[in-house]
Amino acid sequence: MKGQEEENAVIPEEEEVEDVFRNVGLGLDGHYKEIMIRYWQELINEIESTNEPGSQHQDDFKSHSLPFARIRRVMKTDEDVKMISAEAPIIFAKACEVFITELTMRAWCVAEKHKRRTLQKADIAEALQKSDMFDFLIDIVPREK
Repeated sequence: MKGQEEENAVIPEEEEVEDVFRNVGLGLDGHYKEIMIRYWQELINEIESTNEPGSQHQDDFKSHSLPFARIRRVMKTDEDVKMISAEAPIIFAKACEVFITELTMRAWCVAEKHKRRTLQKADIAEALQKSDMFDFLIDIVPREK
């Protein structure tokens, strides 16, 4: 009986891992879905191991590809924002980087399905349409017909 309890304890954990990546694969199939899940798993592992002893990711949140001054300026466009802590632009820059990377990967999947190696506006629009988590961009990126 005890062996069966231990076996049952493993199953919910596996389902939980699959549940975490449920939205990651929306609109993708085959190896494209696997690529996206692998990207997110590597990203999560990188973030969790940042600044851990022996980790190759040290102070990763401080290295950035988006300018903090511009991010602060965008944040201050909201009239309700009075002050911005030093950490907020760092986290916001990382979130923007992840968003841009995921959207680019999804658009690349669309371009590759159409046997092209150049991303087009239509690829981005089609990638956005395939997943409802991008519905907030519906007014910004017009739907291609």
